[in-house]
Amino acid sequence: MSDVTRPPASAPVSAAPPLTGTVLVLGTIALSLATFMNVLDTSIANVSIPAIAGDLGVSPDQGTWVITSFGVANAISLPLTGWLTQRFGQVRLFTASILLFVLSSFLCALAPSLGLLILFRVIQGAVAGPMIPLSQSLLLSSYRKERAGTALAMWSITTLVAPVVGPLLGGWITDNISWPWIFYINIPVGIAAALVTWMIYRPRETATVRLPIDGVGVGLLVIWVGALQIMLDRGKDLDWFESPQIAILAIVVVVGFVLFLVWELTERHPVVDLRLFERRNFWTSTVAMSVAYGTFFGNLVLLPLWLQQYMGYTATMAGMVLAPVGLLAILLSPLVGRNIAKVDPRLFATASFVIFALVLFMRSQFNTDADFRTLMIPTIIQGAAVAVFFIPLVSLSLSGLAPDRIPAASGLFNFARITAGSFGTSIATTMWERGASLHHAQLAEHISPFDANALQALGSLHAGGVGQQQSYQVLNRLLDQQAFMLSANDIFYVSALLFLGLIGIIWLARPVRSSAGAAAVAAGD
Repeated sequence: MSDVTRPPASAPVSAAPPLTGTVLVLGTIALSLATFMNVLDTSIANVSIPAIAGDLGVSPDQGTWVITSFGVANAISLPLTGWLTQRFGQVRLFTASILLFVLSSFLCALAPSLGLLILFRVIQGAVAGPMIPLSQSLLLSSYRKERAGTALAMWSITTLVAPVVGPLLGGWITDNISWPWIFYINIPVGIAAALVTWMIYRPRETATVRLPIDGVGVGLLVIWVGALQIMLDRGKDLDWFESPQIAILAIVVVVGFVLFLVWELTERHPVVDLRLFERRNFWTSTVAMSVAYGTFFGNLVLLPLWLQQYMGYTATMAGMVLAPVGLLAILLSPLVGRNIAKVDPRLFATASFVIFALVLFMRSQFNTDADFRTLMIPTIIQGAAVAVFFIPLVSLSLSGLAPDRIPAASGLFNFARITAGSFGTSIATTMWERGASLHHAQLAEHISPFDANALQALGSLHAGGVGQQQSYQVLNRLLDQQAFMLSANDIFYVSALLFLGLIGIIWLARPVRSSAGAAAVAAGD
C-alpha cells in the first residue's frame, strides 16, 4: 500500500499560486537555461568527435560512442520521469538533475580515456532525462492559466534553437580553444540555474509517494531502448540487416518492447504510465510530433552533410546556413504563446506543417549551382514553422491532465520525440546514400564514347593537362556530386509530402478550451 510523505512547509505545485514580477522572470530564465544546456549537449559534441578521437588515441568510429552513450542513457531515463517525480518531488528531482549534470560534465572534460568519457557521458545522459519534462511542468505552474501558452513558447524556443546552435558552438570551441570546454561551459550555467531554481521553487515542492520500484519494467526498458539506440547508430555503418549484429539487435528490440508493453499494462505500479495513450489528444499529438520531429531532425542532419561533403562548405559555413532558423522562431513564439488560448491549436499545427512542406519543396529544387542566398531563404522561412510547431502539439498532448500527471506525460511525449529523432537521422542518411547509388548508376549509363557531353568534358580535362585516369576520377566525382544532390532532393520532396499527410492526424484530436494542457478541462477524452 502506498505511503504518502508530505514535504514540510510545501504545497503541491497544482495549489501554488502563479509567480509574478521579477521572480517569474528569474524562474523562467533559470528553467530555460537548464533546458538549453541539456538540449545543447545532444548536438554540441557532434563536430568535436575527430578532435576527441585524436586526443584520446582512438578512431573517429569509436569516438561516435561519445554521442551514442549520451543518447541511450537519456532515452532510457526520460520515461522514468513520472515515477521519479512521485518518489522525490519535482523541485528536488529537477535541482538534483541539474547539479549531477554539472558534475558529470566536469568529469567528461577531465576524462583521460575514451572508456571513462563514455562512462561519464552515460551518467550525464541519465541524469539529464528528467530535466526537460520537469522544466516544462514547473514553467506551467509558474504562470496563470491564461498565460500558460507564453510559458510553453519560452520552453519551445530553447528546445528548438539549441540543436542548431550546438554544432556551431561546438565547432568554434574545438577550433579555437579545446574540446573539453564543450563540457566546461555547462558548469557556470548549471550552477546558476540550480541555485535560482531551488530558491524560487523550493516552497512549491510537490508531495511524494513511496512507490515500489518496478524493477522488471526498468530492466525491460533498458534492454529494448538500449538495443534500439545502438541499432540505429550502428545500422548504416554495418549495412543494416546484412549484418548479424543488427539483426540480433532488432530481435532484442521487438521482443523486449512487446514484453515491456505487456508488463507495464498489467503492473500495479508501472514505471511508465502507458495508459496515457488512452487519451485521444495525447496519442494523436504524440504521433504527429514523433513523425514530424523525426522528419525535421533527419533533414536537419542531411542538409549540412550535403553542403560539407559535396558543395565544399566548411562546418562553420554549413552551420550558418542552418542558424537563421532561430530568427523567426524567437520572434514569433511569444506571439503564438499569447494567442494559443484564442486559436484552436490544431490550426497552428496545420500552419506549421504547411510551412515545413513549403520549405522542403523549395529545397527539393536545389542544384549544385545554389548560392548561399538561395540556401538561406528556406531556412529563414522555416523559422515561422518552428514557432508554431512545439507549442500547439505540447498543449494538445497535456490537455485535460491533472497537474500530477504532467511530468509522466511530458516525459513520455519527449521520449517519443527524441527516439523519433534518432529514427529520422538513421533513415534520412541511409536513404540518402542508397538513393545516391541509384542516381549514380543512372547517370553513369549516359557516359559512353558516343555521348557528346561526356566527350566534351573529357576533352576539356585532357586539354588542361589532366591524364586519362585522373579525368575519369574527376568525372566520377562530378557524378557523385550530382547523384547525392538528386538523392537529397528526393528526400526533401518525400518529407514535404509527409508533413502534408500529418495534417490529417492533427485533426483527429479534440479541441481544447484553454491554452495549456495542464490547466485544460478534459475535452471529452
